[in-house]
Amino acid sequence: MTLTIRPVRDDDVEALVALSLLAWEPVFASFERILDPAIYPIIYPDWHKSQQEGVEAACRDEETFVGVAVVDGVVVGFAAYKLHPQDQTGEVDLLAVHPDYQNQGVGTALNDWALDQMRASGMRMAVVGTGGDPSHAPARRSYEKAGYVGLPLVRYYKDL
Repeated sequence: MTLTIRPVRDDDVEALVALSLLAWEPVFASFERILDPAIYPIIYPDWHKSQQEGVEAACRDEETFVGVAVVDGVVVGFAAYKLHPQDQTGEVDLLAVHPDYQNQGVGTALNDWALDQMRASGMRMAVVGTGGDPSHAPARRSYEKAGYVGLPLVRYYKDL
């Protein structure tokens, strides 16, 4: 497997949206199981649409840097990050790997790429957020492998 990471191009956006929806499907299925049936549709009325819009916006935002993972000519993942020079922090906003390429080092390579880019831009700290539910376990493993230290936080929801 030959993996390269390159800057996003306009013709990547459709593939990135498609792979992100596949990658995040288990996450939203997990949220639906965990959350009260009355709350889930309030928080996520149409997660496909909001995720599509989020990926498209990240790819077109001049202040967001997007790296695309390509294996043998196929787009298999991406990472999007922003720089916050005022506090010398870089923040990973999005990271997704196509399910067929998960657990093969693509997420690790994307994390390493983003961290290298942040360092080269003069940032002193990197931040990323992810879920604490079972569906986010692979993401947590990937971030921990990249050297992030987690600070457990909890957000509660209640149907009124």
